Amino acid sequence: MAFDSSKYTKIKGFTVPKSFRPAPLTAEAKEWFYGRTILPAAIAYMRFQGLDITVEGAENMPTDGGAMVAVNHTSYFDFIHGGIPAYLNGRRLVRFMAKKEIFDNKIAGPLMRKMKHIEVDRFAGRGAYEEAVRRLRAGALVGIFPEATISRSFEIKRLKTGTARLAHDAGVPIVPVIMFGSQRVWTKGHKKHLGRVNVPIWIRVGEPIRTTGDAVADTQTLHDAMAEQLASLRADYIDRYGDAPGAYWMPASLGGSAPTLEEANEMDEKLRLERIAKRDAQRIREGKEPLGDTANGAGRGGDGDGGFGDGGGNGYAAPGSGSGSASDTGAGSDTGDGTAPGTTPAPRED
Repeated sequence: MAFDSSKYTKIKGFTVPKSFRPAPLTAEAKEWFYGRTILPAAIAYMRFQGLDITVEGAENMPTDGGAMVAVNHTSYFDFIHGGIPAYLNGRRLVRFMAKKEIFDNKIAGPLMRKMKHIEVDRFAGRGAYEEAVRRLRAGALVGIFPEATISRSFEIKRLKTGTARLAHDAGVPIVPVIMFGSQRVWTKGHKKHLGRVNVPIWIRVGEPIRTTGDAVADTQTLHDAMAEQLASLRADYIDRYGDAPGAYWMPASLGGSAPTLEEANEMDEKLRLERIAKRDAQRIREGKEPLGDTANGAGRGGDGDGGFGDGGGNGYAAPGSGSGSASDTGAGSDTGDGTAPGTTPAPRED
């Protein structure tokens, strides 16, 4: 269906449907550092970049109570863009789960803590899991990238079950958020564009998903919903802005030069093994026993993929079999090392 601009308007510089009615400001809107300082600065930076951001479905963001905000992951800026729908609906704030390395940074760490994001140790995630459940039960929106790392193929990767388990343990819904276009600003393996880029980004929020307690089935439900949303959004994006055959930011399935999902998975696995080798080399230098590749070891989570174990560590063991080792939610994603210039340092391109 062709995009009808007459049915859209601008709110805070973002294009939204005229039918969208923002909720009254929530208590979080008064939070001076994150809500009244960092986010306005980030939005000003988006305007400087010339980003044309369309947001649909912001009304699906709860205006009170907790929820897992599950965002697809294609860009280093996803944790900024992924919080826009909640900001538009009552100025709610999303507390993203981010890898420990960011919090260890002497500049980024204090800022992340001040914004109340959640620190995750890739290899020991029990504490982060329990903290996320506590926050959700207290009514927070917790952001997560269930794919764990950036999707080089710009398709929805295999999801980790931690998102479903967190939501079920906390008794909150999962709100799927799909974006397309953010990979044109800065994605893994490609040049970053931090100046004026005039790139269109489209964000679409799906209806909340209630969990059943079966983490595997709930994860499949989430995957299906996100994949369906992405397919629809990409088609609308191309219809509105035109096709880009051969473009690095376009999926191979749509004629782009991005790697296929299978090729991207191979690249990710190679990086995972390199990360394990680096970790074990450090342990040996410290006189500790190397842990090796424990991705399939019973009772442990996977190695450095940022979540909370399912027992087998691959994100698909029986619900409840894992109790907090690092393997499975996406908290150790590639995102979170950088915000708008002057707020946190930029992430490494690895």
